[in-house]
Amino acid sequence: MIPTITAFESSPDRGQGLARDMRVHWALEEVGQPYDVRLVSFKEMKQPAHRALHPFGQIPTYEEGDLALFESGSIIFHIAQRHTGLLPDDANARARAITWMFAAVSTVEPPILELQTLKFGEGDKPWFEQRLPLVKDRIRDRLRELSVRLGDSDWLDGAFSAGDLMMVHVLARLRPSGLLEEYPNLAAYIARAEARPAFKRAFAAQLAVFADGPKAAV
Repeated sequence: MIPTITAFESSPDRGQGLARDMRVHWALEEVGQPYDVRLVSFKEMKQPAHRALHPFGQIPTYEEGDLALFESGSIIFHIAQRHTGLLPDDANARARAITWMFAAVSTVEPPILELQTLKFGEGDKPWFEQRLPLVKDRIRDRLRELSVRLGDSDWLDGAFSAGDLMMVHVLARLRPSGLLEEYPNLAAYIARAEARPAFKRAFAAQLAVFADGPKAAV
């Protein structure tokens, strides 16, 4: 059965691949699973039909037969469990890869999102200039720790996994900030991941939605 995922009808990042549905596109491409895409407008996301799939009125969602999921991490975990290619066979290595998935969204992503909220939601506030360096320093703390752990390895723990997929997509949100340039091995890590054929296919599919208007499937 071909799953259906939801994505923005009009990409808020102008096709840069930063929306969370990109993670799901990428995961499906990595495992070679065909999929359909249903594009959703901002208005439709808040309607009862979509909230039945995602109670918080966001994207992505994932539907496969009677199964409906929301939250990108959960969806990617489901894909990785159902298909080979994103989680190791060895039980301990598998557990570590899953741990990195959690680390990406629970430890590394929150301060990055705080920076985006500050810039786009509080840029005109009197406290903006005082808060900005504090938020950036919190991000630097995480980047420094991650940089040390990665070292000169290609991936976080052995072969590329769902943990790397999630981490790279989280880190990519920092490109406009210039902070990644302070950690060359992390910048190289992102470039390695984005050079993967599966990422290129997923990125091209999302960019096409923005460039050509709404489509039904990928």
